[in-house]
Amino acid sequence: MVATTTEQLTALSGTTVIVHPLVLLSVTDHHARSISRNSSKRVIGVLLGQDNGKTINVANSFGIPFEEDEKDPKTWFLDHNYIEGMYEMFKKVNAKERMIGWYHTGPKLRASDQEINELFKRFVARPVMVIVDVRPDTVGIPTDAYFAVEEIKDDGTETRKTFLHVPSAIEAEESEEIGVEHLLRDIKDSTTTTLATRVAEQLASLQGLQSRVRDIQSYLAQVASGSMPINHQVVYHLQDALNLLPDLREEDVTKSFAASTNDQMLVVYLSSLLRAVIALHALVDNKATIGRAELEEDPGHGAKERKAESEAKEDEAGKEKGESEKKD
Repeated sequence: MVATTTEQLTALSGTTVIVHPLVLLSVTDHHARSISRNSSKRVIGVLLGQDNGKTINVANSFGIPFEEDEKDPKTWFLDHNYIEGMYEMFKKVNAKERMIGWYHTGPKLRASDQEINELFKRFVARPVMVIVDVRPDTVGIPTDAYFAVEEIKDDGTETRKTFLHVPSAIEAEESEEIGVEHLLRDIKDSTTTTLATRVAEQLASLQGLQSRVRDIQSYLAQVASGSMPINHQVVYHLQDALNLLPDLREEDVTKSFAASTNDQMLVVYLSSLLRAVIALHALVDNKATIGRAELEEDPGHGAKERKAESEAKEDEAGKEKGESEKKD
């Protein structure tokens, strides 16, 4: 289905593509096997799952043979028979998983994506295209989902085919969560503290925000220079985001930020004091518990210690008395 009306575009933009961790692992493995054959080209595969209208559940995937010329984007090869044979075998394993689209490892859109998407319309009426960024330094969600649409221009000129970006999310079922936890347990460094982990996550979030702001800046610069046509929908979203930003030049806003920061730091300071007091209290309790355990294991041990202490005191008292008599 090609969207040509505003209602269809709105319905598509409200669709959420849910990608499962199994798909990410499968795509990463496909790309790793391609690298092992000394190939740095992108890989392409088929997505399987359920199309529920407002949500598209991507539960499984498989790679397909694909070749393309890096210099000429119009030259590419995709094995149709392989897709049909693999899909027939996957249907025997799980009939609920139907073909819903395709993926590639981009990491950006390519000139041949429209032609490949048209080919996949032979198998599914509304294929979804998911770009999975397999680069290890990727910050944020590594998936971008798109639908092929026909864009109606405001000046009434001829429509053109393009891709409509739709929101995507990473979700896992209970069985997948267990597997992911086991993988993270092997990957995660156990020597790092919780605070260091939280700081690293905050830094990664800021880096992701910086990359998004850099993309926005590049887009606006290209629009201003005339090298890229203006998209009013994108500009409206950017204007809404900018309107939500606070004006830090206002004195009241600055004071409010300072008061909020001081309140948060006070809570952190009090929490640190409380944690230190609890740790000291636990240390005292631990020492008392160990002492009681030693007395229970050897009841005469305590009496011997008390007797030795009393004898030491008597010896000291005798020495002091002898020294005083010598002085007299």
